[in-house]
Amino acid sequence: MTRELSKIYSAQLEGVDAKLIEVEVDINVGTHVFTIVGLADKALNEARERVNSALKNSGIRPPNHENRRITINLAPADIKKRGSQYDLAIAIGYLVATGQMGHFDARDKMFIGELALDGDVRPINGALSIAEMARRLGFKTIFIAEINANEAAAIKGITIIPVKKLIDLIEYLEERKNIEATVFSPQKSEGAVVPDLSEIKGQENAKRALMIAAAGGHNLLMIGPPGVGKSFLARALGGVLPDLSRDEAIEVTKILSAAGFRLNGLVTHRPFRAPHQTASTASLIGGGQDPRPGEISMAHHGILFLDELPEFSKSSLESLRQPMESGSVCVARAKQSIVFPARFSLVAAMNPCPCGYYGDPDRACACSGYEVLKYQKKISGPLLDRIDIQLKVGRVKLDELRKGSDGGPSSPRIKKIITDARRTQQKRFEGLLISTNAGMSSRDVNHFIHCDAKAEKFLTTLNTKDLSPRAYYRVLKVARTIADIEGNDTVTAENLAEAYGYRLRDEAL
Repeated sequence: MTRELSKIYSAQLEGVDAKLIEVEVDINVGTHVFTIVGLADKALNEARERVNSALKNSGIRPPNHENRRITINLAPADIKKRGSQYDLAIAIGYLVATGQMGHFDARDKMFIGELALDGDVRPINGALSIAEMARRLGFKTIFIAEINANEAAAIKGITIIPVKKLIDLIEYLEERKNIEATVFSPQKSEGAVVPDLSEIKGQENAKRALMIAAAGGHNLLMIGPPGVGKSFLARALGGVLPDLSRDEAIEVTKILSAAGFRLNGLVTHRPFRAPHQTASTASLIGGGQDPRPGEISMAHHGILFLDELPEFSKSSLESLRQPMESGSVCVARAKQSIVFPARFSLVAAMNPCPCGYYGDPDRACACSGYEVLKYQKKISGPLLDRIDIQLKVGRVKLDELRKGSDGGPSSPRIKKIITDARRTQQKRFEGLLISTNAGMSSRDVNHFIHCDAKAEKFLTTLNTKDLSPRAYYRVLKVARTIADIEGNDTVTAENLAEAYGYRLRDEAL
């Protein structure tokens, strides 16, 4: 009895990380059967038809013309296999096992890609994560769809061979054709067009708060009547955030690629995610039958903007509390738990009441006291306590809007100040897992934040009824950021007073 066996390596995405999968192809004499084992899902079981057609249309004898038993095993067998990225590995493994192409050393090679019926190789999700895993495990070469090649090539130390058609790969492996390896080419990713802060007339307090939030990675809440520019201010924040470092760019790219975005290289701009108020808890946090990153993970190292904050469901808002503290979220399912990174800055905007004019000196509020209280109570105390900077945004007078002068420093100028402050923080936390003041724990605050004598005296005057222990440490972290912006080595009483002023206390929102 003739029997042939081949082993090819592929990979599967689990959250934002990849796992090695061995694709074993066994050929036995017997009635034609094509079986895929190893907990394959429906998309993977349909690989039989895609591989058959791709091989036939590439001029190669396909499995359904073989009077032999074909078994594809995906190991380890106890991990559920999903997706279509195994097509390329299955096709190559079949050709090697049946002797239709020469043997080659597959021990240091990985094959990733979906096959079209005409033999084209289609892209997959998570190319960067797969390349990172392959390099860590000692693989030398990855064969991947041409569209994914530049993204995967961002990982140094591994050769990326772009494959456009199955027949091209076969000829390359048989040394009948040369395919140039992809050399990583930085691509300027297109971010959203953001307004310049100098375009915003008035709102000097709000712009100051934006600068502090951006410099220290702090959470920010803006409260004010409709039409005063809260959303406009939030969107301008994207123009003053410092550039991503290479390590941060790799992390952001891995997440967006795992979420299904088609990327042509590394993401170069900090993410700004603004989900609609109808977003479900799963879409915000992440999850699904095959868990994928949610909005808070896609905002990693960037901004999560929640406009009309009380209009989000109570469960969605409360689910933000743990990720805001830990910088990650664990999506637990019956058979597995996946941790997604989620170190984002929350920027939120809301009206003070349903009609929007509670406390407005120029327009009367039409809401009853009960309606105002019910609306404001949609934002729980524990969630509000986790927001470092809370400020009211008032109406800008018409004569100020009509002035011909600009609205102050431009975004590039403010961005430089913020970037310098971030560099100061990076030096302070060198060797630690945190990079901004907002990420400090209470122990870090005690170690890294030093107050001068007047500041120490100021701390003794604070009303502890207005501040929980968490809020107290957040005031200190904001004060440290203000000191970084101003170039102070120690925190002054003025820094603390300004930071304390960004806390809403017993008064109504």
